[in-house]
Amino acid sequence: MSAPVPPQGTPRHPPRLARPHALPRLAGPGFLPTSPAGVEEFWADVRRRGTPLVSPDPEGSEEHAAVTYLWRGTPATRRVQVMPNKLADPRAPEGNLMERLPGTDVWHWTVRLRRDWRGTYDIHVDEGGGPGPDDPAYWQWLRAQRRADPYNSRTLPRRWSGDPVAYAELPGAPDAVDWEPREGVARGTVRDFQVPSRQLGGQRRVWLYRPALAARQPQELPVLVLLDGEHWQPRLGVAHLLDNLIADGRIPPLAAVLPESVDAGTRWAELTCRPEFVAFLADELLPWVAGRLPITEDPARTVVSGQSLGGLTAAYAAFTAPHRFGNALAQSGSFWWPDGPDAEWLTGRLAASPRLPVRFWLSFGEQEWVALPAARRLRDTLVAAGYQDAVYREFNGGHDYLCWRTELADGLVGLLSGKR
Repeated sequence: MSAPVPPQGTPRHPPRLARPHALPRLAGPGFLPTSPAGVEEFWADVRRRGTPLVSPDPEGSEEHAAVTYLWRGTPATRRVQVMPNKLADPRAPEGNLMERLPGTDVWHWTVRLRRDWRGTYDIHVDEGGGPGPDDPAYWQWLRAQRRADPYNSRTLPRRWSGDPVAYAELPGAPDAVDWEPREGVARGTVRDFQVPSRQLGGQRRVWLYRPALAARQPQELPVLVLLDGEHWQPRLGVAHLLDNLIADGRIPPLAAVLPESVDAGTRWAELTCRPEFVAFLADELLPWVAGRLPITEDPARTVVSGQSLGGLTAAYAAFTAPHRFGNALAQSGSFWWPDGPDAEWLTGRLAASPRLPVRFWLSFGEQEWVALPAARRLRDTLVAAGYQDAVYREFNGGHDYLCWRTELADGLVGLLSGKR
């Protein structure tokens, strides 16, 4: 029997679901200035502390905190909107509007969060020159009025292009020290190449990581295939993570190959359970790597990893090519795909198929209300299908590289450390 053909021509968007629970908004915090006379001193303190400001939970919970985002307005400022990753509902954008402290230039927005939360955020500022708030085009226009947070120096490179995106991490959030270059750590090398592909047509840019210890490793190297390579390496510098994990002995020396996604349109076309893309990875890309490095052919020592649509594709690659990909590391995978009659298509295929010699490592953000229902159904499906070694995790965050980078590290250690 031939394999089921994945749906084609599906909508290029996730399901349109409203946020199921209201944001845990709080009233203005008590540390705001009580009169215009105290505003300058207030902003001096904000500049010293950095934003957003974190204060004790007004309900008295030691596990939660009040997080206050701030903006210093001008006389022209009409509205300010703050959009923390997945702490905003595009269908109710007014819920993320800051309030202005009367008689001052202080705009503020406070939310109650558990102390292990982390997330990137944008600030949009209306200073006139566009449609009025009652105009149907207003919210789309406002989203284009992005401003950097002048009181926050913590940023990540933004996906695709543009200025960096600010982020916040509460005291209990996982740290990302493994991503920082360390002195005294042997560094691997990274080069970019153009790889010819009959499956995709033309050539595809890829980045190839060679570990520092490869010359002293006569055995075959494990392999990581990490999708969306143009962001993970040139922008985020995943080579530093691999160097540190290898130096600490948490993963063995490995080769990593990172194919480019090209652009948003190509990404939608290729990372939606497309057999030709998996054929590119398994039959063209990995043999190309093998011509340059001594890599393993053992699927149990090969990891395919991706995020969002890339997470869906990583799981699909392991499902359709288990002879080559024995480990699927999927973060915030789009397992709802497609949005339509064949929803959660891959989960259905896994439920209807015998257990494969594949290990799944899945993680999702607790704030991802669109992805979580399908993610939890996939988790239950894997258990029912006999994947007792599948790992499923939820972190306190959203659809966010800030979270994915630490989840990637944990997943690589879990899958490649040899500890099962």
